[in-house]
Amino acid sequence: MSGAPIRVLLVDDHAMLRAGFRTILDTQPDITVVGEAETGADAVAKASVLRPDVITMDVQMPDMDGIEATRLIVADPEVGAAVVIVTTFDQDDYLYQALDAGASGFLLKNGGAEDLIAAVRALAIGDGMLAPEVTRRVLARFAAGSPTAAPAGPPAATPAPSPAAGRPPSPELSEPLTEREADVLALLADARSNAEIATALFIGEATVKTHVSRILQKLGARDRVQAVVLAYRLGLA
Repeated sequence: MSGAPIRVLLVDDHAMLRAGFRTILDTQPDITVVGEAETGADAVAKASVLRPDVITMDVQMPDMDGIEATRLIVADPEVGAAVVIVTTFDQDDYLYQALDAGASGFLLKNGGAEDLIAAVRALAIGDGMLAPEVTRRVLARFAAGSPTAAPAGPPAATPAPSPAAGRPPSPELSEPLTEREADVLALLADARSNAEIATALFIGEATVKTHVSRILQKLGARDRVQAVVLAYRLGLA
């Protein structure tokens, strides 16, 4: 970021919730909210113009749902924003679809302000962020490619694609992981932070960062979340 504040776009069809998120994030000296959107289509348009670093994305919105908006935003290389899905629904299906669409994070709206702030900061530096209560369960299900039922609750304005839609072919490693890289990846799959990985393996955090960078490169992953998904698909986690 070179000292520049993290630019955030807030996407939710409830103005009160956007105002709450803005209040939380704008109090942080390293974060600035650059815009708001109340529909998925509006989010896609504003992401293209504002070029935020991070987008907080609701799931169910009029005009276009957050899953499809995420898919379109992530597919545009000129935008380059990381998307964290923020929803009231603690359901496997939403996270499954969000990861499939390219989201790098998933939070529940009943989480604390510190969770939102931490997610924005993590995504801004290329890390992923998943609510701990759903991380391992759903990543394993996502990687296994198990079918999902339609989410409960009111239907989204845009029908959600099937979990397999647009999924890339089974990944391959560009080169084998070293034994230490495999250890680091296993701990990533347990949603461990760099500090926790360093403690567990008796190495420095700078060394952990180097291992993580090499893992992402070998897997062709854009962030830690995708690395764990690909690791499950390859049977490495």
